[in-house]
Amino acid sequence: MKDFEDIRFYRDDEVQQALKENIKHPMIKALLQFTFPEKSFAEIEEITLGCTSIREFQIKVIYHSVQKVLERSSEGLSYSGFDKLNKDKSYFYISNHRDIVLDTSLLNSALYENDLVMTASAIGDNLVQKPFLMLLSRLNRNFLVKRGLGPREMLRSSKNLSNYIKYLLLEEGRSVWMAQREGRTKDGSDHTQQGVLKMIAMAKGDLSLTEYLKKLKIVPVAISYEFDPTDRLKMPEIMAKRMQETYVKSANEDFNSIMQGALGNKGRIHIGAGDILGDEVFDGIEKNAASVNEQLQTIATKIDEAVYRNYKLWPSNYIACDLLNNSNTYSDRYSEKEKRQFERRISRRIDMKNALELNSYLLMYANPVINKEALYEEKG
Repeated sequence: MKDFEDIRFYRDDEVQQALKENIKHPMIKALLQFTFPEKSFAEIEEITLGCTSIREFQIKVIYHSVQKVLERSSEGLSYSGFDKLNKDKSYFYISNHRDIVLDTSLLNSALYENDLVMTASAIGDNLVQKPFLMLLSRLNRNFLVKRGLGPREMLRSSKNLSNYIKYLLLEEGRSVWMAQREGRTKDGSDHTQQGVLKMIAMAKGDLSLTEYLKKLKIVPVAISYEFDPTDRLKMPEIMAKRMQETYVKSANEDFNSIMQGALGNKGRIHIGAGDILGDEVFDGIEKNAASVNEQLQTIATKIDEAVYRNYKLWPSNYIACDLLNNSNTYSDRYSEKEKRQFERRISRRIDMKNALELNSYLLMYANPVINKEALYEEKG
């Protein structure tokens, strides 16, 4: 474990002391009071300081925080596919990534409710620069992915991260969550980066790429929000990319995205777990893909296909697709009232007269439809 000191989350024997030292921090206190609005702070302290492990903290505090977020800013969470998984086994969940904190928090809520092993989750160290965010991440079983390193340091860090993921999955029996790409998907089009899979496979040792990844029991997961509460915040970066300009984040941009993601309206949310990537997938890849790069690309495509297949499309997605194409192709998937409400949402968030901005905003919601339709066309 000494190799992982700078990226690991808390051990269970460190949890109580960390809570004692930080329970009165203004942001921690605010989170706890948000979670238990009907209780006095003395009662909240008793619950919180009684947690002697990460699991206890997640179940007694964080799970209730997530339920409060859902209650105040969504129309509910549904999920599918988790009944196919074994409660005694660990899995490597690789999902699309839309919200900095909520994606993994919601997944863990679904795992807890299905009596499955909850995850250790990857988080970029750039997202936990504030001390209270680092504290919460370590209490919530997040491990750090180091960003902004030089090539040599990045290679060393990636190998260490890969070994830690292997340790968690195969030695500790701990499930792991990681996004399919570095950073959130801003434009609504979810694609797995080969580099992520390459990093994961660095710890394979003498095994072939496919033999090792098969051992990890990869489960692709699709997280679908009816409305993205951070859609407006994502627009400057999307527009900069479309204009081929360099985009520079503002000082508090990630923190604002975390807060808006938690408190902004999300409508309905669905998490769909796909089938485990098993023998039939990996044996076929090893047989038919000549080079390692071809194998990585095929695995990335298989994950993408599973994400698209399990992605729950909402009226907002279909409306955006029809508005984008000036058509009524999907008009049976939404009502006129839902269309008017979505059009009002657009008008409050962007400059409707800016054609490029409008096109970019609509694509953010339409791309899941486009990707899913393309998948079914390819499969016949």
